[in-house]
Amino acid sequence: MSSRRPLAVTAASAVAILGAGTVGARTLIVRQAAIARRRIGKPLGEQALDADRVWRRKKHPGSPVELLLLGDSIAAGLGATHRRDTLGARLAKGVARSAGRPVRLRTAAVVGSETSALAAQVASLPAGYRPDAAVIVVGGNDVTHRIPASRAAEQLEQVVRDLRGRGVPVVVGTCPDLGTLRAIPQPLRALAARSSRQLAAAQAAAVHRSGGRVVALARAVGPVFAERPDEMFSEDRFHPSALGYRRTAEALLPAVLAALEPAQGDRRPAKTPRSPADA
Repeated sequence: MSSRRPLAVTAASAVAILGAGTVGARTLIVRQAAIARRRIGKPLGEQALDADRVWRRKKHPGSPVELLLLGDSIAAGLGATHRRDTLGARLAKGVARSAGRPVRLRTAAVVGSETSALAAQVASLPAGYRPDAAVIVVGGNDVTHRIPASRAAEQLEQVVRDLRGRGVPVVVGTCPDLGTLRAIPQPLRALAARSSRQLAAAQAAAVHRSGGRVVALARAVGPVFAERPDEMFSEDRFHPSALGYRRTAEALLPAVLAALEPAQGDRRPAKTPRSPADA
């Protein structure tokens, strides 16, 4: 899984996104894919920072909330320069503030993963481990590796249904808008945007069918990423920066807190939700 170039736009995937067309159009897209590949490169490597720990133990008493992160490089936090800025850590701190309890973060997400890798990520968890909530962010690699949206959505539905069958609340952040990536030239960027929207719609339908909660990341944070790319993206202009992860966590946090409410019902009243950015 991790051997794949994370979110890389290859010539083959570019042609697949474009579909059948003229030789001239295919040549243009191949050239643009090569340009994007050179611009993005791999300055971040393929290993995200390890943010797994119990967050806010000193500030909040009680047993920790168990929070699980599944998915690709965004879920893993690639691009954050400190572990406190990863998506998982931002969510953990936000949950801790609202629940008044520490949060134990476990990240099974792997850089470069497609949706097909989710089942293996779940299988890799320790026997008997049952999180209080699971957050999944996946889809970008399915677009760039030309995985049919219907297949990726079906794989996601199976994993969400399995987790729900175990009594685990699930929140899915659907495929981000790849049209916000200015490192990708036009018209390839527009084609990638269309494909990511199609996948996000298929994901949302699949998650609703399987009993999970959906956060449409393209709608929730796509506009700010498009308007402020220098701030929202990290060094490679592809993965979120610390600020980008902050905004993404802010978008996901209300759904995560709502998913946790049944488990918190017999515990101390929740505090008013505050931004995970204030951690």
